[in-house]
Amino acid sequence: MSTSDYALRRATLADVAVLDVLIDHSVRGLGPGHYTPSEIEAGLRHVFGVDTQLVTDGTYYLIEHHDAAVACGGWSGRRTLFGGDQHKSGADDRLDPSIAPARIRAFFVHPEHARRGLGRRLYEVCADAARAAGFHTLELMATLPGVPLYTALGFEPHERVAVPTPSGPLPCIRMTRSIDGV
Repeated sequence: MSTSDYALRRATLADVAVLDVLIDHSVRGLGPGHYTPSEIEAGLRHVFGVDTQLVTDGTYYLIEHHDAAVACGGWSGRRTLFGGDQHKSGADDRLDPSIAPARIRAFFVHPEHARRGLGRRLYEVCADAARAAGFHTLELMATLPGVPLYTALGFEPHERVAVPTPSGPLPCIRMTRSIDGV
């Protein structure tokens, strides 16, 4: 299947329910082997999900294949590093691009469409947009299944993080890279 069979567009608030289903399929399909069943459930309930601020800002994207949502992801020039609406609290202030990194946010791919270059395609759109907004570096909180993609994209791990949930910690890795790859 060619990547030309896939259409990338900005997500809209009307897509939120579809995105929630895609995220659920992605986490349940790609999480085993990296996370325990209880970590997957905790992640879906308390951390993973749509951050509607990204959608409202126009920085969250959806890739469709024959009108079905198969991948999503975005970037942000705001303080929040990770998590859907259910994980956020407080103001999500804008960052100063001259000193702070842009955030790569919430990449999820349907397991049936994994390893077809969709994550890389989302990354390229996000990095180009963040660069155009004046950012010089990128930061993200990687789920364990996402670490190989982000490593291949030039991100370097900086910190293992145990994201707290009411059901126990969810292991993730904070990663960064120069927006220009230097």
